[in-house]
Amino acid sequence: QVQLVESGGGLVQVGGSLRLSCSASGRTFSTAGMGWFRQAPGKEREFVAAITWKGGIIYYADSVKGRFTISRDGAKRTVYLQMNSLSPEDTAVYYCAAQESYLRTVDDRRNYDSWGQGTQVTVSS
Repeated sequence: QVQLVESGGGLVQVGGSLRLSCSASGRTFSTAGMGWFRQAPGKEREFVAAITWKGGIIYYADSVKGRFTISRDGAKRTVYLQMNSLSPEDTAVYYCAAQESYLRTVDDRRNYDSWGQGTQVTVSS
């Protein structure tokens, strides 16, 4: 199994930026894709962005297109989420997740095999 550790969350003002990192360890050779999800209080966990590990194909939720950028560093086994133009609606716990063995639909959280512990992002107005 893959172990994931997120970092980079925090408190930021409206319009500000944050970069989240997700470091993977363990059986990373079988990773097919990695994604970011978020969960706000009282809401379901929702898809934010994903990237395939080999081809680097990228997917975004409509709500973050043009503001967030997902990227990966294969050598470091790390995925990043650069978040710009943040708004209070982006406040949530952000989770990194990995799909192992083969790629499945990336925006369905049920298709992910490993999850990080989450990192809090709070956007204040």
